[in-house]
Amino acid sequence: MIKKWGISAAALLLAAVLILPGCASKQEPKEALKAAATKATTMTSYETKSRFVINNLTIDEESAGEADGMTTQVLSMLKNAEITVDSVYQADPMQTEATLVLNLKGDMAMSFTVPMVITTEKVFIKIPSIPFLPLPETVVGKFLELDLKELAEQEGTEFNPGALDTAKAQKLSNEVMDTFLAEYDEAEYFKDIDPKNAKLPEGVDAKQVVQFQVTNDNVKEAITIFVNNALPKIIDILGKDEYKEMLQIDAADLAKAKEEIQSGETRTEMDKVLADPGKYLTVNQFKFNTAINKDEFPVYQDLLMDVKMTDPEAGTKMGLSLTGSNQYSRINEKPEFKIGIPQGDDVVSMEELEQQFNEMGAY
Repeated sequence: MIKKWGISAAALLLAAVLILPGCASKQEPKEALKAAATKATTMTSYETKSRFVINNLTIDEESAGEADGMTTQVLSMLKNAEITVDSVYQADPMQTEATLVLNLKGDMAMSFTVPMVITTEKVFIKIPSIPFLPLPETVVGKFLELDLKELAEQEGTEFNPGALDTAKAQKLSNEVMDTFLAEYDEAEYFKDIDPKNAKLPEGVDAKQVVQFQVTNDNVKEAITIFVNNALPKIIDILGKDEYKEMLQIDAADLAKAKEEIQSGETRTEMDKVLADPGKYLTVNQFKFNTAINKDEFPVYQDLLMDVKMTDPEAGTKMGLSLTGSNQYSRINEKPEFKIGIPQGDDVVSMEELEQQFNEMGAY
């Protein structure tokens, strides 16, 4: 039964993910989103600031069962947990640097920062000092170098530079979003928000703000549309030849997934959920806003999600409330990389890191 409300929640989350990648005169909401998504594929460089906060995460006592104190401790850490990512990107030559900051709350509060750099063939991850995780002092603060080509050879697979093809990923995102948007009624799910009332952060100059919203009143229809109409078409898009190299998804796996979605068993489960959706899923809030500037770029997005999911057969109840945002700036301007590509003494290989751990274990 968890699968039932899992599909429901996934439908809502994917709705936000699809819209995330995102005019002289204001357009109709759906057309504005489509135009912004298309415009996003022309981004050759940009800076982003992303923020994700778990405002609340609860699992009832019955579902936790004998969850000893571990579940309670994990929930305490995740409640109000905050993840931020500041990044700089350029398409040619491909280079991305990002700094991830994770702040955990509760009795075992901790915070650590992980800068990283990504190029066509390599990934560099700065080794952080993490509480309760002993790391050799000689490597903390250095960048772990991962050579993607070498790793592929070691695993007996062929190196796939297409996996980091951002332009193709943007094209895929745009195609998926167009398919998703086409299935939903504009009057029911989309509306314009006055930019003055959209609580946009300082520095975001928006011509139009479009909101996608799901409520308890339309959640039954929204899930039905997603599972029956949008999802099979999205699977077909993922199976296109032009995306195979990037995604590395087996066509047989996609075919199986589509078959399962359209199978009688899945239909029966979904019909049971949709007969009384409030029994399984309560949508307190689900709003996703996209701010579009005068050049039609999606310069800011924010998500507000507050749902409760129930599995009456297992007695499981879960509550999840989260907020997220993503802001673009310096679009198609010369990127200003702060880290650069690590080299020399600032870099440690995987072999050197393993050696350091082995030496620690010898004492």
